[in-house]
Amino acid sequence: MLWPKSGFAKGQVIDYYARVADAILPHLRDRPLTLKRYPNGVDANSFFEKRCPKHRPDWVETAPVWSGRNEGDIDYCLCNDRATLIWVAQLAALELHPSLSLARKIERPTVLAFDLDPGKPADILDCCRVALRLRELFGGLDLECFPKTSGSKGLQVYLPLNGEVTYERTKPFAQAVAQALERAEPKRVVSRMAKKLRRGKVFVDWSQNDQHKTTVAVYSLRARERPTASTPLEWEEVEDAAEREDPKALSFEASEVLERVEDRGDLFAPVLELEQELPDDLGKAA
Repeated sequence: MLWPKSGFAKGQVIDYYARVADAILPHLRDRPLTLKRYPNGVDANSFFEKRCPKHRPDWVETAPVWSGRNEGDIDYCLCNDRATLIWVAQLAALELHPSLSLARKIERPTVLAFDLDPGKPADILDCCRVALRLRELFGGLDLECFPKTSGSKGLQVYLPLNGEVTYERTKPFAQAVAQALERAEPKRVVSRMAKKLRRGKVFVDWSQNDQHKTTVAVYSLRARERPTASTPLEWEEVEDAAEREDPKALSFEASEVLERVEDRGDLFAPVLELEQELPDDLGKAA
């Protein structure tokens, strides 16, 4: 019973990932994958596992990725098919954290990612308002971005790139965006990481745009009180939640995510395909 309070068992985890495979696999394919494992359930200790377990089946693909002088090359798991996804699930790897890059082009992120994290008493509704501000800023640059829930307490916004840009370009650009938002709305937004600055504000975490970091995958389960998952959204849902001030409107459990995929398909599919270039600076959009 991996979610004791919700009665959500390991078999249900495996069933969820098997059924969501067609939607999640394109977002995992060929990306170094860090596993966050909860062998004794969400209320017990967990651990991150970057190095693909040695006891893996022969058919699990891996890729060596340089991870610094201390660690050298690490053989990461590549979750490229349903069998590997189910194997990962049976390891109680409830959360899946892929790189923003493909393993073969690790220095080139395919997206720009912003993690909107509310500091109490701010909540997901405040994140919605900041996400809409992000969409407005990028719209002023003729760029399109896509929202998803973190599956926890915040939202994430992805800006597809799918080009030749490297982290040397994307990370400072992401920081500049976060700082621009903070200047525009200092009572609502903070771009600095210090927790003492976050109370009542939304921290726009730009730092995930780094070759050595990962971000929770769309459709990944999260180890929260309930078996929620990181869920792609339509912008109308973000607008509606902010207008109705309903913080529960954007929280989806595994069964609800499967229903959404069945009804709407993969709302995050454009993130894999849309090619966009970053401007030289934020200009008037900031």
